[in-house]
Amino acid sequence: IWGLSKLLIEMCCQRPHMYHLKYEVKFDGLELRPKYNGILHCMTTVWKHEGLRGLYQGVTPNMLGAGASWGLYFFFYNAIKAYKKEGKLESLSATEHLVSAAEAGAMTLSITNPIWVTKTRLVLQYNAGVDPSKRQYRGMFDALIKIYKTEGIRGLYKGFVPGLFGTSHGALQFMAYEELKLRYNKYRNRASDTKLNTVEYITMAAVSKIFAVSATYPYQVVRARLQDQHNTYSGVFDVIRRTWRKEGIHGFYKGIIPNVIRVTPACSITFVVYENVSGFLLGFRKENN
Repeated sequence: IWGLSKLLIEMCCQRPHMYHLKYEVKFDGLELRPKYNGILHCMTTVWKHEGLRGLYQGVTPNMLGAGASWGLYFFFYNAIKAYKKEGKLESLSATEHLVSAAEAGAMTLSITNPIWVTKTRLVLQYNAGVDPSKRQYRGMFDALIKIYKTEGIRGLYKGFVPGLFGTSHGALQFMAYEELKLRYNKYRNRASDTKLNTVEYITMAAVSKIFAVSATYPYQVVRARLQDQHNTYSGVFDVIRRTWRKEGIHGFYKGIIPNVIRVTPACSITFVVYENVSGFLLGFRKENN
């Protein structure tokens, strides 16, 4: 359910995601890279030079990656939670939710990292929409094959280390989401597992997502730059050092506004769809039993 709902939502949110990724890597010292003055300038520049196709570069791996990641993530998360709660009457603590989400994130990333590498490479093909000869990759599978042939398995797992640090994003988000639900039900003098209404789910999801993005955004910038085919870094610390030297603290938060604009509505809708559909299916199963 998570995977399917997230895939459908990503279809509607592809363009803002492409803008924030292009904005994350700008001003990193590479002369051939287009320079953008903001979100709207990035949008109009891409449309002017690359047309509609440019706005949807990387859409296939983004959709597949989002669907697979959320499906796998929530499968692992629920399995880990069920294992830790086995034999216990009380709810899991905030720390247990945090650790469970982090473990689920690490397991998911080990499977999906190659998809995110191809997405980054496809999005950062400059002027490919205008001049096909400058298109390094024709599509997702072409990118996967070429990266593997030229860089090996290591190329498909670029950004994996900062990605592992990035599992803290999902961990913080799910911890905040679970704790907000528990505390809200406690405030309303209801059982801890009481179902919320749609507006309440949207609010909990949005607050938890904004909190997680704000706390962990720098890793996304580091990871995007490490996966970018137009620049060469020796590793995570080289990205951090060069970004800090050339751009300061502001460089680690490039593109955070379009990212928040993109992920918050998508996250809220995903959580609402999942909570309501899973609740319906569980109720249907109980009735049949």
